Amino acid sequence: MCNSSDTANTIKQIEILQQFVTENRYQRMLSIVEERTQYMSIVLENIYQSHNTSAVLRSCDCFGIQDVHVIENENKYSLNKDIALGSSKWLNIIRYNKNENNSVECLNSLKSKGYRLVATLPSPTATSIFDFDVSAGKFALLMGTELTGLSDIACKMADENIYLPMVGFTESLNISVTAATFMFYLSQKIKKLDIAWQLDDTTKNEVLLSWLKNSVSNSNEILNRFAADGEW
Repeated sequence: MCNSSDTANTIKQIEILQQFVTENRYQRMLSIVEERTQYMSIVLENIYQSHNTSAVLRSCDCFGIQDVHVIENENKYSLNKDIALGSSKWLNIIRYNKNENNSVECLNSLKSKGYRLVATLPSPTATSIFDFDVSAGKFALLMGTELTGLSDIACKMADENIYLPMVGFTESLNISVTAATFMFYLSQKIKKLDIAWQLDDTTKNEVLLSWLKNSVSNSNEILNRFAADGEW
């Protein structure tokens, strides 16, 4: 948790950097951050194809999902810039890649922060997306690798299972399509309820500052110059 000094420093840095973007650009940032949420987060476990990861990140930005947790076991995180379209710079991407099996670290971390772990898989005991209770507390959607889905560890650690009802012969969707469908429908359900789904003020400021730093060339040098002049 940030103390009052940290918060004041963040706000001051925002005030400095917003001078280097247009007013329209800054107002757009303020508007978008109001639609951001950490109430729902996305977990990508061991995704193989970069275009799928990139498409999921793009959907997260479009639907206001701020946090993406990327588990790298056999497969490393990589982006296809033509598909991601810069979406990664607007998100908090938390990578887990330092252990032999990084799933446990990621999922335990989320549980310790009060997240429900919700595995996306076509299980007979899974809850339909239409019946999933978004009001029961914040949750992380677990998405598995393209061919084999979620690992056994992830499935065992999950608190709940959720699935998309389908009526075709194929009975499966590309992971990026699946993720986008879940994000769109569940984010709409969340915003219709009287729950605290938006970022808190401290997090909003942290996100705004990161966006400004990513938007302003040489932002660190600018901030250092203002700091040297005693302006923050």
